[in-house]
Order: sequence, then structure tokens, then C-alpha cells
Amino acid sequence: MKTTYNFLFVIICLSLLACQTTPSDVLPRIAIAGLGIESSTFSPAQTTEEAFHAQQGMEIMKHYPFLNPEHKNRSRAQWFPALRGKSLPGGIVTREAYESLMNRMLDQLKKNLPYDGLFFDIHGAMSVVGLGDPEGDMIARIRTVVGKKTLLSTSMDLHGNVSQRLAHQSDLITCYRMAPHEDALISKQRAMENLLDRLENGKGKPLYKAWIPVPILLPGEKTSTRIEPGKSLYAKIPAIEAQEGVLDAAIWMGYPWADEPRNHGVVMVVGDDKNTVVSNAEQLAQDYWSVREQFVFVAPTADFDESMTLALNSNDKPYIISDMGDNPTAGGAGDVTWTLREILNFPIFQKANGPELIYASIPGAEFVSKAVIAGEGAVVSGHVGASVDARYAGPEALEGTVLAIRKGDVHAQIEVVVQVGSVKVIVTQKRKPYHYEKDFTQLGLNPRNTDILVVKIGYLVPELYHIRGGWIMALTPGGVDQNLERLDYKRIRRPMFPLDKAFPNLNLSAKLIPTSDQPID
Repeated sequence: MKTTYNFLFVIICLSLLACQTTPSDVLPRIAIAGLGIESSTFSPAQTTEEAFHAQQGMEIMKHYPFLNPEHKNRSRAQWFPALRGKSLPGGIVTREAYESLMNRMLDQLKKNLPYDGLFFDIHGAMSVVGLGDPEGDMIARIRTVVGKKTLLSTSMDLHGNVSQRLAHQSDLITCYRMAPHEDALISKQRAMENLLDRLENGKGKPLYKAWIPVPILLPGEKTSTRIEPGKSLYAKIPAIEAQEGVLDAAIWMGYPWADEPRNHGVVMVVGDDKNTVVSNAEQLAQDYWSVREQFVFVAPTADFDESMTLALNSNDKPYIISDMGDNPTAGGAGDVTWTLREILNFPIFQKANGPELIYASIPGAEFVSKAVIAGEGAVVSGHVGASVDARYAGPEALEGTVLAIRKGDVHAQIEVVVQVGSVKVIVTQKRKPYHYEKDFTQLGLNPRNTDILVVKIGYLVPELYHIRGGWIMALTPGGVDQNLERLDYKRIRRPMFPLDKAFPNLNLSAKLIPTSDQPID
């Protein structure tokens, strides 16, 4: 009898201990890591480490509203953010910068091993000096630290590139479904919740990953989901994703301003039902290929002279001209002065009472320093631009009245508005793309009422799109030239649409990629 009581006592004690176990003892352990940038190899610019604004530890969590303390996802796991770095698009990343960032990332990951899952937050269009597949290298090096069992979910921009190595080492993978990327956070949340779901339900790594390279390489300005055929093509994805046996489906357009073999379109479908995964991937790839000739620019295009003629003759304010060739949001150096030179040569802008034109923007650290010393209201002269990319025009001489000085911008650092005739030029200490109305209003400028607004950008982000009166995309020169036929490709796989017309060995059948813990051919 005494033995029975002792046995019951032990059972009760064990039960009480089990009840006292804190939730964190059973929650999955999830790391967060990634580096993101679009890198043009056709620009002379190079990107260094500070451009990534890399963060470590819990500070990273602020970038994910779906993981804030009040969100249900926060309590679904233990979180171990390692290192996250995001740079403005730019030139090729120096090898020193990449290695330094990777060493910091891997050191952080080693501190909190082991992990059940890892959220891999990347763009997918990074180029690094001496590396042909940086994201593939990055994920492979992460695997050497976290091991093969860790479930890894990759979130990407649809303008990224998916090499076979990246597809293999990712267990779950997805990308944005909208361009402009209004669904960026929605896509990241989907990637994170897919990871959490698979850890909680115990299913782990999906059994099948169908990967199909598609020989299409087009700029984002031709593949916007605002218009057809991109709109209908991406609209097919939710119905595929909803099918039993499918976890996610995705279409990558690729990044055209880097000359690497991995740069091309890709379709992937991931799930547990082989036939459903394969058949949907192949149908989506065929649909993508079948509409290749229908992709057109999201807005009218013209050379610069015609663009300016249209703007000057328009009564719709603001008339926006996209200075596309040097678009820093696509990887341009951002300091090509060709367009600014052309504007200042127009006689109509050379008097203060001419049409108001806002030009955003041009870097000019020396000019900015002079303006800061002289102060608002002073007349300042100096040169701007062409310190990185002087292939099309040299540094531009400016002399005008300083209207505004603003310090503290995370990208520009210091911004100066200088009026030359009727042109209001935004000169920055460091390059900065101008996306939002507040970018202008905090400088005392009113983009809604100006006659002409010239921005170094391609397709307009939503805020500028909604305030536009008229809009033209100017085919200007620069490191992200929209005329791909003019680019000196040497390494991309050929044939490639639109560079080539004949595709004698086209194969859009799915390649099943093994799970990340299995070897690949």
C-alpha cells in the first residue's frame, strides 16, 4: 500500500512540475537574419557596409508589425533576431562589406543556438564583387551555423532572383505579388506565418518544391501589377495557394540590371502534394511565358525633349517626369547630371518667373557644405553630381538662392533646396530617392501645386501616383537604362526574352528541388 502511495505522490509531483513549465520552454526558437539590396553591375558605383544600416538584436523586430508585442504572432515563438541590413538600391557590394556583414550575422546566430526556424529576409538582387550568387552563398553559410534541421522561410522581392541553390536551401519561399510593392509587409507576414504553422503542426519541411526558370528578363516598369498582363498573371496565385497540398506559389520577374546567370524569371510552387505542386507550377510558367509579348511600360515613355514638351504644354499639375535612367530605387548611382543639365539649358526656366519645376534630386556634398555655412537666403555657387557616374555628363555648376536646409535625414543626411531661375533643385549630401509628399513638404515645397516635378524614379510609388496630374517616363541615360538591348550583357543565360527571339530548346517543365537536408545534383 505504501508503495502505491509513493507512486501516486511521484505522479502528482511530476504533474505539478509540468503545469509550472513556462510557455517559453515549449515555444519554437526562431532566428531572423538577412541582407537586402538591388545592385546594378552596369553602374560604376559600389556599395559599402554603412549603406545597409545593419541592426542586431531585438531592435530588428520594429520592422515587422506582425511581430510587435500586441500581435498574436509574438507569443507563438521565442525570437532571436541576429542581423538585418537593408540598403537603398545601388552599385555592386564590395567584398569587404559583404564579408564583414556576414561575419557579424553568423556571430550573432551562434550566440543563441539551436533554432527550430529561421526567417530569411532578403531582396534577392544583390551583386557582390567576386560572387555570382550572393543570396545563395548567404543562405549556405547560415546553414553551416544553424544546421540542416532548422526550418528556413525566405521572403523576397518579386524583382529578386532565385538560384537553384537558394531554392534548395530554403524550405519555404515566397515573394511579393504587387509592383509597386504595396504588399511587402503582407508577404513577409505570410512567410513568417507559414514558418510558424509548419513548426506548430509538426509537418516541418514541405515535401516538394517545384522550381522553373523562365527565360524572361524585364524591368519593373514593364511588369507592374497595376496593368495587364501582370495584373491577371499575379491574380492567379491565390487560387493556386488555396489548393489542398500547396503552401505557396510565387513568380519572380528577376532583376535586369545585373549581368549574372541567375538573373531571369522564376516560378516556384511549394507544398506536400507532388502532382498538385508540379502541375500548378508548370501551368503558371506557361501562363507567364505566353504573355511575354504583352508586357509594356506602365506609363507612356518618351525621350527627354518630348517629355519636357508634354509637361510644358500640360495644364495638369503636377506634371511628373520620371528620370528613369539614373533611378536610385533600381540601382542607379543617383548622381547622373544629364537630365539636370538639360533642364537648366531650357530658356523658359532661366528666369525666376518661369514655370516652377522641382528637381529631386542630385547629390553634392561640397555644395551642401557651402549652403550650410552661408545659410538660408544666401546665394551659393558650386558643382553637384557626377562624382560616381560621369559617363553621360560632368559635374553641373549651380548658382542660386538657398531656400531651405534640412538636417538629419537617414539617407540624404543634409538636404538643401536651391532656386536657379524657376527651378528648385534638391541637393543632398548623400543620394536619396524622393517617394513621398512629406519628402517635399518638410523642405517647404508643395509638390501638388508645382508645374513640373522631376524625380529620379521609374514607376511612381503610390503616394506620388495619386497626386500626379500628368505623368511621363523619360528614357534618360544611366546605370539602369530601360533599353535593355543597349546593355552589354556577357554572363546571363541566352536565349533570353526580350533580347532574343528564337527559343529552340525551351523547357518549362518543373524541376523538383530536394528538401534542404538532402543533397542536390
